[in-house]
Amino acid sequence: MENISQYQSSRLSVAPMMDWTDRHCRMLHRSLTARAMLYTEMLTTGAILHGDRARLLAFDPAEQPVALQLGGSDPADLAAAARIGEAEGYGEINLNVGCPSDRVQSGRFGACLMREPALVAECMAAIAAAVKVPATVKCRIGVDEQDPEASLFSLVDLCAQAGVRHFVVHARKAWLQGLSPKENRDVPPLDYPLVYRLKRERPELTIVINGGIASLEAAQAHLQHVDGVMLGRAAYHTPEILGEVDARLFGAGEAVHVLEAVRRYRPYVARELSRGVRLAAMTRHMLGLFQGRPGARTWRRILTVEGVKPGAGLEVIDAALAAVSRSASRDSGLQEERLTRGLEAGQAA
Repeated sequence: MENISQYQSSRLSVAPMMDWTDRHCRMLHRSLTARAMLYTEMLTTGAILHGDRARLLAFDPAEQPVALQLGGSDPADLAAAARIGEAEGYGEINLNVGCPSDRVQSGRFGACLMREPALVAECMAAIAAAVKVPATVKCRIGVDEQDPEASLFSLVDLCAQAGVRHFVVHARKAWLQGLSPKENRDVPPLDYPLVYRLKRERPELTIVINGGIASLEAAQAHLQHVDGVMLGRAAYHTPEILGEVDARLFGAGEAVHVLEAVRRYRPYVARELSRGVRLAAMTRHMLGLFQGRPGARTWRRILTVEGVKPGAGLEVIDAALAAVSRSASRDSGLQEERLTRGLEAGQAA
């Protein structure tokens, strides 16, 4: 794969999302875009240092550029986990300072670290000293009753003093009490202008904006103010938009149609099936591929119903594709029929 710098790839990235952006999901996304930066799910330092490292950190070289996101607050543990991540081949080490879940808070990492910017800077200094790849931060603009302007700028400035040059900012506060993690993705209001201001006043830093961005049109508008855009749920639920990323945001190549993405993903699925991976572990990430197109519901039904059966294989994907093709043909035929009737009616008039 062409070598793409971290700065270039940060122009558009796909957010680290728990239980979603596993290695199968990342390979699907890579079949749609060669240039967007991809991230792992957040992995805790404890899991990496004491867990099944081979399973947790496994990724295909074709996923590059891909970053490892860490969760933790002990500088020594973060440095050790970062070294392991770099040795495994990850091209960036990112610290999560934005996740608001109760489990994360109880471990003293994630969004609650917005209250301890000096500790975050110490953690980032330890990571940066441990690895040669970029050490980056993903944060919120604040938590609870914090003044977002003060909390965001304080965190960024202290981390910048520690050598960090790349920040991904989710442009919402996180409410650590009273809102669920799901509500924290929607309820706190977005403050895009504050992130724009951060870039204006810290022009030497790479600032990537995240939160509530649902389309490439919106991404292009944000890119007038910041260096990069991170898509989350939009990229996952409607992955087709990633097929336009390289052409529209990087000026490279042509858009990738979802059918072409399935063709590219298919050999990976076959290889993983041969290794004993269940089909459903991979097809669950494909459910949104035909969102808004004829046959989308049938596509989802076949993958979800047939894909979970014992021994399910590539024939399930092929059957779902055939059903989509039939729906598209019927839809095309109906449109042609309506057009013909409209022309005939116009001629009669």
